[in-house]
Formats: sequence, structure tokens, C-alpha cells
Amino acid sequence: MEEVFAKTKEKMEKCLTALERDFSSIRAGRANPAVLDKVIVDYYGVPTPISQMVAVSMPEARLLVIQPWDASTLREIEKAINMSDIGINPQNDGKVIRLTFPQLTEEHRKTLKKDISKRGEEAKVAVRNIRRDAMDDIKKLKKDSLITEDDQKDGEKKLQDITDEYIKNVENVTKKKEDEILSI
Repeated sequence: MEEVFAKTKEKMEKCLTALERDFSSIRAGRANPAVLDKVIVDYYGVPTPISQMVAVSMPEARLLVIQPWDASTLREIEKAINMSDIGINPQNDGKVIRLTFPQLTEEHRKTLKKDISKRGEEAKVAVRNIRRDAMDDIKKLKKDSLITEDDQKDGEKKLQDITDEYIKNVENVTKKKEDEILSI
């Protein structure tokens, strides 16, 4: 049964990590290099993540400067940023690309908060689905007479405690991101 708990914790941890990674790509009015994580550049016919082609610096709170290692790829990088869904127009000066993050409007902040809440709820549903699968595993152990009914009850209680812990973690991560979005 410990194997079921370990597997469940591992899956729930992956779910939480995925949520945090997802939230890191949401821009909150200040520059964050993580918004570029999903940008893929066509590098001589090979789709390449932008992070493997550039150095990114943040000279100001709302400015990212992208310095390609190969200057000939500047146009392709600019095109990839334009095609991505980050919603910021790159400024190319021939040497570097600058991304200036505008201040978020109140309306946009509220829209982002709703989106963050929705993603948080989806993560909670995923955690609960993991719990359901683990409960099925415990019931199967009982059915196969590998554990007693008392062990089953104890296992289900421990599983619920693990689930409650991860639900609380998801809520904390979601609340933290919502507060970040709403702060000016």
C-alpha cells in the first residue's frame, strides 16, 4: 500500500509543478523571461526553443532584452515572438530584440485572475482524479485479499489526507499568482 501512496504523491507533485510552470508563463505586468519558454524558432529548418538560441536579460522591471548568439537569426527570432501568443510586439534594433511589457489594465487583470482561478480549479480536479485512481488501487488490493478491511479504511483516510495537502498547495499557488496579478 505504501507503493500506492508514493505513486500518488509523485503524480500529485507533477500536477503541482505543471501548474506552477503554467503560471510562470502568464505575464503580470512586469518582465519575466519565462514568457518565452513556449516560443519555438525555425532555426535553419529545425524547430528550436528560443532559450537555446539567446541570452535574455532584464535591465528594467518591464523590459526584456534578447541577445541572440547568432546575429543572423535575429529576424527568425522576431518572427517567432510575433507568431507566439505572448501579446507583445518585439522591437528589433539590428543587434538585440527588446520586449517592453505594458502596464496591465484593470480589466485585463480581472480577466487574468479568472483564467488563473480556472487553471487552479483544473489542477484540483486533476489531483482529485489521481486520488480516485489510488482509491481504486486500494479497493483492488482489498478485493484480491492482500489487505484487510481496516487497512483499506486506514489507507483511504491517509489518501484523503495526502489529497487535502495537495489541494491546499494548489490553492496557495493559485492565490499567490492572483495576488501577483492584482498588485500594481
